[in-house]
Parts: sequence; C-alpha cells; structure tokens
Amino acid sequence: MKNLKFTILIQKDSETGFYVGYVPGMIGAHSQGKTISELKQNLKDAISLCIEEGEPIILNEFIGTDELEVAI
Repeated sequence: MKNLKFTILIQKDSETGFYVGYVPGMIGAHSQGKTISELKQNLKDAISLCIEEGEPIILNEFIGTDELEVAI
C-alpha cells in the first residue's frame, strides 16, 4: 500500500458554518465537515471511493491562490 498526496481546498460556508473541501480537478472528491479534522477524514473517504473506481483523473493542475484588488 502506498500513500498518495492530494492538494485540497477548504472554505467555510457562511450559512451553515461547515467546512467544505475538494480536490481541484478530481470529479467526486468533495465533502464537508463540522470541523477541519472531520472534513479531512470525509475527504479521505471520498478520495478513496474515487480511487476504488479506477485511477483518479485529475482534470486540471492546481497552481495556487492570489489576491486581486478591485476598485468599487
């Protein structure tokens, strides 16, 4: 058994207070949790299910985050 590393993105839903996360570009690899720890475990489960279906397909490459200033 080998370990694979995936980039995950995490956001907090302002309405529910839940943390929502996903693997950029991997269809089906998304979940939520009341805590970041719970979210990460749920994402591990979602990723494992994706892998069970076959080699996970990453549709795009995560580059990073940046800030953009907009005058309003």
